[in-house]
Amino acid sequence: MIIKLTSLLKTAHISLSDQQIHQLVAYVELLHKWNKAYNLTSVRDPQQMLVRHILDSIVVEPHLQGHRFIDVGTGPGLPGVPLAIVRPDAHFTLLDSLGKRIRFLKQVQYELKLSNITPVQSRVEDFIAEPPFDGVISRAFASLNDMLNWCCHLAGENGRFYALKGVVPEDEIAVLPEGFTLDKVLKLSVPQLEGERHLVVISP
Repeated sequence: MIIKLTSLLKTAHISLSDQQIHQLVAYVELLHKWNKAYNLTSVRDPQQMLVRHILDSIVVEPHLQGHRFIDVGTGPGLPGVPLAIVRPDAHFTLLDSLGKRIRFLKQVQYELKLSNITPVQSRVEDFIAEPPFDGVISRAFASLNDMLNWCCHLAGENGRFYALKGVVPEDEIAVLPEGFTLDKVLKLSVPQLEGERHLVVISP
């Protein structure tokens, strides 16, 4: 898996340390192992996880501004765990309402010695952000409208909302709630991934 990941990173022009590459592979191994009992992701093949979970998450990293992020509806830690590995100087709160996912993430935190993640079991509307976050990230979580309505209390004054999407959600962008502005839509390139990937960045 290390050879495959190294090759994917090279194609994507992403440069990581050996330790980061080993941590990403260790995360995929844990995800694969726990997936059998916990059903954390529909992707069963670890080689596919490298493309559809790891690369798909870390291509976002250059576009994130700030140091404190929250990954809303993180599931098994996507994109939060891969991002925390590739950006060790930032902190990621991983929020999910399901206990089994948070148990998995605490195991990941322990085994990978990740001091810059905090797994939290809570519904997003019940979670209090003190202090507010620089960035609110979601991947396959909800429509933009729902995301902004449910997460508006999480971002600081200069905070940003980062929504990872497939094709550009033109219809969702057209009906953004009041008080939010579309910053930009970035096309993301993920080696060996079928279909489009875009990052929608929104400011309060």
